[in-house]
Amino acid sequence: MNQEYGQEDGPDGFDEEPEATRRDAGDAESSRASRGWWDRNADDYQTEHGAFLGDDRFVWGPEGLDEEEAGLLGPADGLKGLDVLEIGAGAAQCSRWLAARGARPVALDLSHRQLQHALRIGGEVPLVEADAGALPFRDGSFDLACSAYGAVPFVADPVRVFREVRRVLRPGGRWVFSVTHPIRWAFPDEPGPEGLSVAASYFDRTPYVEQDEQGRAVYVEHHRTIGDRVRDVVAGGFRLVDLVEPEWPAWNSQEWGGWSPLRGNLIPGTAIFVCERD
Repeated sequence: MNQEYGQEDGPDGFDEEPEATRRDAGDAESSRASRGWWDRNADDYQTEHGAFLGDDRFVWGPEGLDEEEAGLLGPADGLKGLDVLEIGAGAAQCSRWLAARGARPVALDLSHRQLQHALRIGGEVPLVEADAGALPFRDGSFDLACSAYGAVPFVADPVRVFREVRRVLRPGGRWVFSVTHPIRWAFPDEPGPEGLSVAASYFDRTPYVEQDEQGRAVYVEHHRTIGDRVRDVVAGGFRLVDLVEPEWPAWNSQEWGGWSPLRGNLIPGTAIFVCERD
């Protein structure tokens, strides 16, 4: 699961710390930055968060909402025999959960190193290295598509991704994806009290970019308001069925980047869009 929960840690492997800024970043630059960031940081990410994600657990976000409980893809006993595409799969934890319930998942990720972790964990899930904006599958190949914090927050043109997902889904297919809740962009990305005061305009869509000394982006994240996301879903050819904002559960005491019990009990951290292809 390629979960990049907000502006967490800057990329390593550079002589100087990257500069954090807000500026435009197009499709090609965003894709190149995401691939490089994950190839450099996949090892640390899996070491730090692997226990929480599990090897075959389907978690929608840092709150810990589990697909076993949520059923956003449909009843677990109805997944058997369905073809499912996981986009931004990371180490394919969600795909293994799907496979264990009799589905036929395919795990797709932009990062070669993340998919190497999927191979390390093992299992029979097919792995595909590709960009979400150019899916290498025939029309109508899948019954379901899902993404837990993968791809969508990091692409300059989400409608392009949604149209590709629609293309590879069969009529009536469901597309469910989770992203950082848009309201979080108005607050500092801090887990403590300093993260509870509005510091920026919610309506500023300028991407968050970390760049090297030459001005090349090494990490890019794109902001869309709730309204933008709904309009993007519709422009991509989908009908919005539900918008889930998970509450922070009492059992979850962890901090993950800017996500924490303190903030999670006061403001939403994740938005999950449940969409269907007509």
